[in-house]
Amino acid sequence: MKRVLAFFLLTSFLLTSCSSSSTNTTSDSPAQYIENKGSDTIVNLALAWAETYQAEHTDVRISVTGGGSGTGIAALINNTVDLANASRKIKDEEIAEAQSKGVNPVEHIIARDAIAVIVNQENPVSELTLQQISDIYSGEITNWSEVGGDDRPIVKLSRETNSGTHVYFLETVLRLGNSENKTLFSTDTLLLPSSEGIISEVRSNPNAIGYDGLGYVPEDVKTIAIAEETGGAYVLPAIETVNDKTYPIARDLYMYTNGEPTGIVKEYLDWIMLSVEAQEIVAELGFVPVK
Repeated sequence: MKRVLAFFLLTSFLLTSCSSSSTNTTSDSPAQYIENKGSDTIVNLALAWAETYQAEHTDVRISVTGGGSGTGIAALINNTVDLANASRKIKDEEIAEAQSKGVNPVEHIIARDAIAVIVNQENPVSELTLQQISDIYSGEITNWSEVGGDDRPIVKLSRETNSGTHVYFLETVLRLGNSENKTLFSTDTLLLPSSEGIISEVRSNPNAIGYDGLGYVPEDVKTIAIAEETGGAYVLPAIETVNDKTYPIARDLYMYTNGEPTGIVKEYLDWIMLSVEAQEIVAELGFVPVK
């Protein structure tokens, strides 16, 4: 009986200790969590912000994933994310769907970006008009010799349709900003799932043309100077040319919340948009600060 009693006393002590240890672990765990998902254009910037913010706010954990603007907005509509990253504005039909589910999308401009049109370093072409780029991607122009290059077929590269960059490029470049224009990408355009995929293909293929956010463009590919119209000035993408509005393919970058943000989400967004530290990260990664 003494052994049985001792066993129960020991078991009771161990359970109490485990319970106490579990309680202490929970109390020390991060109490605040932010789910951030969406645009692949923004993902590296969002990761840099999250890493910096968490280092200064050890009670906050921020999960950042990509997947494209459409993925982030879909998560917002389904109310499974705190912050949806998007490199395009949310569409009217997406707002309507969100509202039908009790979600109220609120837009926040967190940075700006230039879309660079890029070719292989061996390509002699260094300048194009918006109309020429539209004609290339729609299939009207199929050979580099038609725009001053070598007699080579043009290989067109684009992001996939779920990408906000794809949508923006379609509306701003192929359709030249005209909402009545129904021009589409040529059916032989290669759709790639990531910015890195476009860079890799342009780097290795002398016939290729692609487009990407300026922050993703390395020095070993050629960036095309673009004129808004024939006879206009050819301008390269840069922070300065985005801010003075001389570069014609520039856009805002967004985060969307369900309603006006509160609590830790508001504090994090305020830090992103208003702090010098966060906006310096924007410039360091090749984007354009909003402040």
